[in-house]
Parts: sequence; structure tokens; C-alpha cells
Amino acid sequence: MTSTNSSPLENKNRFKIKNKPGPLDYPFLIAVVLLLIIGVMMLFSAGFAASLSKMGDSYAFIRRQIIWASLGLVAMIFVSYIPPKLYAPLIPAFYFLCLGLLALVLIISQDSEKRWIYIGSVQFQPSEFAKLATIMMLAQYIKRHKDEMKTFVKGFIFPLIIFGAPTFLVLIETHLSGAIIIFGVGFIMLVVGGANKFYCAIAVALGVTFVLIAAFTVPYMTERVLVWLDPTRDLLGSGHQPYQSLLTIGSGGLFGLGYGKSRQKYLFLPEPQNDCIFSITAEEVGFVGVVLIIILFAFFIWRGIYISIKANNIFLSLMSMGIITRVALQTVLNLAVVTNTLPTTGISLPFFSYGGTALLVLLAEMGLVLRVSRDSYLK
Repeated sequence: MTSTNSSPLENKNRFKIKNKPGPLDYPFLIAVVLLLIIGVMMLFSAGFAASLSKMGDSYAFIRRQIIWASLGLVAMIFVSYIPPKLYAPLIPAFYFLCLGLLALVLIISQDSEKRWIYIGSVQFQPSEFAKLATIMMLAQYIKRHKDEMKTFVKGFIFPLIIFGAPTFLVLIETHLSGAIIIFGVGFIMLVVGGANKFYCAIAVALGVTFVLIAAFTVPYMTERVLVWLDPTRDLLGSGHQPYQSLLTIGSGGLFGLGYGKSRQKYLFLPEPQNDCIFSITAEEVGFVGVVLIIILFAFFIWRGIYISIKANNIFLSLMSMGIITRVALQTVLNLAVVTNTLPTTGISLPFFSYGGTALLVLLAEMGLVLRVSRDSYLK
């Protein structure tokens, strides 16, 4: 008998993985590799001036990024060959470890933005691991309680706690964009997992209310909202980055200035290697170039969703959907911020922005999605 509390994933209730997984989904893999290659190329062009200024070496950023990209590719291929049954029992421990690290960084970090943990010369952001851990934990929970997802406690309150706890910890790290991503991905997984629509509406209301309260009570967030409304408000202060970002994008014109020929990256635009790398990309490749890059991102997202829909298990389907949703949401938010469609907040562009932790975790996530495609025997 079919449960009345059905969801879009109701028939994916057991692992149906064959003994010998199929091949990798090559369209998805090609999209990932192309995005990574383009991203590394743009990082070198966008970041060498900032690298010289900050590190005393024009090649410091790109050298580190290539190392992390290489490690990430190895991790991606390795993870794509790991059967889900091997890591599934470890997901709760991974999730609570990440919560512990998020709490730890608030205690020991000496930065004004408490986001990093330093181990010798190595630094990493626990929030990057927390995003993946939350997706996996929520996917596993929904699979186990698929017949109770219409209920208030097990279908709403418990899942809300799962993605609400890391959201809160990341938010008090003053990492608003990270909190929005975790909450947004959690909410979408809740909807896809078959939760009661009325309860989902409550979750949206809570999230929007929380953001609005923060935006108008936390001084630095309020200032960003005011600058968003008027980018010329404080050109030497809080308005400098959004104004310069718009100027950089506009300088690219239809076909761009050419690879390596950006002018704004010479310390006019803050964070050209990170949050604002898309602005430099637009300046160098122009409107036509960025449209092609956006199309590539769109293909990547479409193919990832296709893999998720074809997955033959609720857990795999939700995990893959959560990962792709996270990348898609982060990409959209980054493009919205650099074009001043949304207020400025620190958010990196997947595959492009400088950052070892983020890139390593991202490519490992791509390995998980590729494994889902192998288990589903995609052609």
C-alpha cells in the first residue's frame, strides 16, 4: 500500500545498487572539469596583482590553488568509487564533528570574522565542511523518516533543528551568506523530501524574519543594505566594493578587454581573486564571455539535477540534489552580489574563487554526485 504522505521521492525507498556500478556521468564530469579549468585560469589573471601585494609573490595564489585543485581532483575520483554503504554510518559523527568545529572556531579564532581554524601554516573553514555534513545528515534523516514527513515534529521540527543548528552557528560567525546557503539548501531539501507545505511556509517566514531583523539591527549589515540602495553612498568606505564591481563589469563591454588585460584588478577592486572574481572575468571576456560561462554553469546544474532525479534511492537523490542546490544557490548569490542585485556579503564563486578548503570540499562533493550517477547506471 502506498503511503498517503507521499513525496517526489516515494518510490526510492531502498538501495537498489547493482554489484558493479556503471561508468561516470561524462557530461557532468566534463562540465566540472571545464568550470575548474576556466576558474583556475581566471584566478591567475584576476589575482596575480593582489597576490604580489599581499604575499610578495605574483604566483602565490595560483600556485596554492593548483595544488588544492589537484588534491581535489584526486579526492573527486576517489570518492566517486566509494560505495554509499561505507560512509552512510559515519554521517552522524561527521555532522556532530562539524557542529563542534563551528563552536570551536567561535572560541579560539582571533579574527574579527570568526571563520577560520589554524593548524600551523594550514587554515580551513569549518563552515565549508558543515554545508556538506548538513546535506548528508538531512538526506539520511528524510530517508529514514519518509513516511513521517507530513508530521509536525518528525517531519518539520527535527529536520529544522538539523539545518537550523549549523545555520545559527555560522550566522554568529558573522558569515551571513554561509548561513543563508545552509538554511536555503535545508529548506529546499525539506520541500523535496515531502514535508508539509504549511510547515515549509513557516520555515520561510522564520528565515526571512531572522534575516530582516539582522539586517536592521546589526550595524555592519544595516550599512550594507544602505549601500545596496545607493552604491555611491560611501565610495571610500562601505560603498567602495559594490561601486568598483559595477564599474569593472561595465568596463568589459561586449567582448571584453582580453585575457589578462583587466585594469581594475590592480588594487582598484577589493578581493579580485575571491568574492569579485566574476567582475574581473566580465571585464576581460565581456558580455559574450560571461554569458557562455553562465550557460556552462546552467548545464552543470541541469545535469546535476538530472542525476539526482534518476537516482534509485531517496538518500542518494536528496544528497545529490542538496549538493547541486548548494552550488547553484552560491553561484546565484555571488552573481547577484557583484552586480549589486543584492547587498554585499562575502560569498565565493564555486570553481573560480581562491580558497583551498572550499575547492577541496567542492570537488569531493562532485565525486559524491558522480558516484550517484554510477549507481544509477546513467547513459
